[in-house]
Amino acid sequence: MKITAIKTAVVEANFDWTFVRVYTDQGLYGTGECFFAPGLTATIKDIAEVVLGQDPRNIDYLTKLMRRATSCAGATGGTVFHAITGIEFALWDLLGKHLKAPVWQLLGGKWRDQVRIYADSHGGHTLESLGPCTLPRTPDWCKVQAGTAETDQESFSPKGYADMARQVVAKGFTALKFDIDIFTGHHKCETRPLTSDEIQFQISLVKAVREAVGPKMDIAIDCHWRYNINDVLKIAWGCEPYNLMWLEDPTPPENVENLALVTRQTKTPICTGENAYTVHGFRHLVQTNACHIIAPDFQKAGGVLEARRIADMADAYFIPIAPHCIASPIGTMQSAHICATLPNFLVLEFHAMDVPFFDAMAAGDGRPLIQNGHVTITDKPGFGIELNEEAAREYAKPGENFF
Repeated sequence: MKITAIKTAVVEANFDWTFVRVYTDQGLYGTGECFFAPGLTATIKDIAEVVLGQDPRNIDYLTKLMRRATSCAGATGGTVFHAITGIEFALWDLLGKHLKAPVWQLLGGKWRDQVRIYADSHGGHTLESLGPCTLPRTPDWCKVQAGTAETDQESFSPKGYADMARQVVAKGFTALKFDIDIFTGHHKCETRPLTSDEIQFQISLVKAVREAVGPKMDIAIDCHWRYNINDVLKIAWGCEPYNLMWLEDPTPPENVENLALVTRQTKTPICTGENAYTVHGFRHLVQTNACHIIAPDFQKAGGVLEARRIADMADAYFIPIAPHCIASPIGTMQSAHICATLPNFLVLEFHAMDVPFFDAMAAGDGRPLIQNGHVTITDKPGFGIELNEEAAREYAKPGENFF
């Protein structure tokens, strides 16, 4: 069996959902999904030349070959890893179809039949669509418009957060996450010192959510790497009475030592990892116990095997894993297959609650991928999910090829 082509398609959703297909001379193909990045499809096109004509079953070898070939453009992370990860996922889907086996089985079997999902609830309102450089955009499907100062203030308030939390619980989720760094008039510059009022306001958001959903619901909050040590510690200490599942990305990701200082001085669990790549990118985090929970993004961190390496290393230090995921149903199911095989798995992210065509992206009977806050793993070959090309074409990103 030989690789004959690698092609892409992009759906313009809340982010760019970038799909990669690997085709073979035996008529089989596999589909993967990448985390978005500027210039991603052009990068995939260039990298494809490295593996054309190769046997797609040699997945680990081909992944290392692609990483070596692109080392001058990012040996430890970046857009090339997003591209390679998508190709590697497609190779696993292809291998599973070739062997008529689900990917979870190829990884040694599963610990669970259902993967628990947490709903990213954003900041008290529906999330806008963001381009490759996270600049706001308004696709044809997106009805979210810029609100007035008054309506924004209502959304970014304790009441707005509480109302959103109740809506999420009503959908069957048992875990949810809110952004506490996004509210009216909030700064955009990282690590600017917060005022006492700003700190207390963010704590009040957490308090409102906890009171709205009760003590049994798991709640996480996200700071998006914005804060210095002193300020985020005040937030973490203020949140301790509310029994958070975690506080995510409190400080900029470049300085692991700063993160460790935060982790060691609060009872609030600290989670991080979506900016790290490969097992080496997580090694220092894990070996120094710089966080309580790691959150790699499986659509960018290096592929299926690399995800297992990261998770296995964390498990050796008794650190749970809660993968970051902003993918379509394709990428979500691919991440779920990995999560099913991990003994230290905690919960998987769902970031597209407000995308009206999320479930339409998966071919099948139209049933929601996520039911009662869980994804069910099947015995179907590969990742057990196929892209609905008709729906994907309807929301395809202008200017991009479609396979």
